[in-house]
Amino acid sequence: MLKKFSHGMIERNVILLGVLTLITISIGGLAQVVPLFTVESTIERVQGVRPYTPLELMGRNIYVREGCYACHSQMVRPFRDEAERYGHFSLAAESMYDRPFQWGSKRTGPDLARVGGKYSDDWQAQHLRDPRSLVPESIMPPYSFLDRPLDYRNIQSHLRAQRALGVPYSEEMIANARADLEAQARPDADGAAFSSRYARARQGAFDGNPAVVTEMDALVAYMQMLGTLVQFRDVTPEQLRQQ
Repeated sequence: MLKKFSHGMIERNVILLGVLTLITISIGGLAQVVPLFTVESTIERVQGVRPYTPLELMGRNIYVREGCYACHSQMVRPFRDEAERYGHFSLAAESMYDRPFQWGSKRTGPDLARVGGKYSDDWQAQHLRDPRSLVPESIMPPYSFLDRPLDYRNIQSHLRAQRALGVPYSEEMIANARADLEAQARPDADGAAFSSRYARARQGAFDGNPAVVTEMDALVAYMQMLGTLVQFRDVTPEQLRQQ
């Protein structure tokens, strides 16, 4: 009887109900948040993860601008069927420099977390220009307009903004942002300095035309990098638990 009376009294008293709800939520929130202050980082350190190259960063901007995340996720869940189709499950470290992350919530098309290197540059560019020429059943719209020149006049400012958010771009990377972007999009350019700043970054005429740096170059360069930075054969569950 006492329990029924107490419960009914709380439900009928809006102020009391609000205060008790706030207390309950606060206790639960503190139980989740406080332990995080005892760890250095909630993201495992995985060898190979690096900031995006200037060209890849511009490509990621185009990916976000065109709403690619609405149909494609970038997160392989730790389930057998996903691992067999897409590869190793996603690690938090792989998106540690993403603002915002591109995990997605819907797959009209396939997941792209491991798409890098799965197809050639020519295939990716043609698929973007005319999806149904390669995949007849595709419902993806064409993006042939991406063959227009890429506007990268503000790339240095962009890297500075990313550094303000915590991405470890050095002064050297910022100072050479334009040169690095152009070097990556031109396979015949001297890429020694560029490669020294961005490990495992590949040069190429991603759109098939080395004469002009286009939005297609940037987007294909970004997609061809996805899932290629971490050597998953060297990553074991035991290593992840220790990091």
